[in-house]
Amino acid sequence: MTDTPDTPVSQPVVPPAAAPAQTAGHSASSPLALVALLIAALAMVAAVWSWVDSHERIRDLKTELGRKLAETGQDSSETRLLARNADDAMRQATEKLAHLESQIASSQQQQLSIEALYKELSQGRDQWALAEIEQVLLTAAQQLQLAGNVKAAIIALEGADTRLQRLDKPQFTSLRRAIAADLAKLRAVPSLDEVGVTARIEALAERAAGWPLASAQGSEAPLAPHTGNRASGIGQELWAELKRLVQIRRIEGNEAVLLPPDQAYFLRENLRLRLLSARLTLLAQDQAAFRADLRAVSEMLTRYFNTRDAGVAAALKEIDRLSGLQVARELPGIETSLAALEASRGDR
Repeated sequence: MTDTPDTPVSQPVVPPAAAPAQTAGHSASSPLALVALLIAALAMVAAVWSWVDSHERIRDLKTELGRKLAETGQDSSETRLLARNADDAMRQATEKLAHLESQIASSQQQQLSIEALYKELSQGRDQWALAEIEQVLLTAAQQLQLAGNVKAAIIALEGADTRLQRLDKPQFTSLRRAIAADLAKLRAVPSLDEVGVTARIEALAERAAGWPLASAQGSEAPLAPHTGNRASGIGQELWAELKRLVQIRRIEGNEAVLLPPDQAYFLRENLRLRLLSARLTLLAQDQAAFRADLRAVSEMLTRYFNTRDAGVAAALKEIDRLSGLQVARELPGIETSLAALEASRGDR
């Protein structure tokens, strides 16, 4: 092989004038390199600062995260403790609630027992009150039917109403209304002073012994007291007997009935019995018998007694006034109150 000789490479010949130009370009690029180097340094410093800052932040985050985790763990412990305490409290509350429920059930049972006992006692007291009021109403009915005593019946009904008023219970309202209606009917009955009229009749009966007879004005004169010796007394008695056997008197008008002296007592007793019979018919409210007795008394006074006497004349006027009284009254009953009482007793 033929080795070719190395041909030297010819270097371009740089003209001398181009050398200063390259020197000027190199000098001009030096500030730019410095700026670039400065920028690179600043970038590196910024990168280092950023890395350091990031590292600090990561470390702070880790610290904060650790603290948070620690707090979370503590909170979890406290939460578990609170939950356990809550469970204990709930268990105690449940036990207390069960105890309270048992006490409430026992209290309700006792209350029901007390209410039942009170109801029983209340019903017993009401029944007792109704029994008392029934006795009062029956007494009032007897006073009206047997004696015609309106005042006693009114007093009895007022007492029953006062008893119901003290009880103050709504179930007795209908009974009180019935009693009020019967009271209104009884108070509307015309009143008669039976005691006063009876006293007037009894006064006439007491004065009857002093009224003079029309046919024996002198025969009923009392004997003169004995004066002197026994012979003169016997003579006076004989003379008095003779005067009784023969009497001469002047009679004006109709002739009076002549009665022997021993009949005067029976006449006055008969008159007195007639007046007492009038008193009984007054209490019995028998109008016809009352006026018949008074008419018989008036006829006896007119026929057998001296009507010119002031006492007899006053007695005749009093008998006329008594005859004008209305002793028989239409008395209402208290059946409304008795029916309401039975209804109230049936509702119990």
